[in-house]
Amino acid sequence: MPFDLTIFSGSLMIRQAVDEVLECNDGTKHYALVLNEQQAVELIETRSCSLKETGRFEFGGGVINKLINVFCSSPFIMQDNYAEIIHELIEIFYYFKNETLDRMSDDDLIKFMKKSFDGQCQSSLELVKGRELERLSRRIRYGNDFEYIKIYGEEKKADND
Repeated sequence: MPFDLTIFSGSLMIRQAVDEVLECNDGTKHYALVLNEQQAVELIETRSCSLKETGRFEFGGGVINKLINVFCSSPFIMQDNYAEIIHELIEIFYYFKNETLDRMSDDDLIKFMKKSFDGQCQSSLELVKGRELERLSRRIRYGNDFEYIKIYGEEKKADND
């Protein structure tokens, strides 16, 4: 029976990605947020589906880890909604990474998402996605105030547009 290296290497990559996500627990325990192995596997599956839907690719835990590490300090995230919110954030992130034409770094996009989530959207992912990120991506696509958006400190100035 021949040995299928692609199955073996694929499962190793998944295992590595799951382990990277689980390592985030070390930092999120402080906020009483912990993912179990099944939740980590499901997050990797969500990432995989989102990447496929958006035509993107990524190696390792990458963005999942960044989202977890940035959003764990949110006062709106509790253990009972933690995994669900991270699933939604993964989908939103990849969708808007495309919508912003890759003109924002991962870190800047995540920072914008977090500030919107904790600030004016008061934990509404619908508002983050449907209002704040739509507005941001529209400005970027049409070349309006990109430097302002990059800085993201003068929200009132943009609201007057």
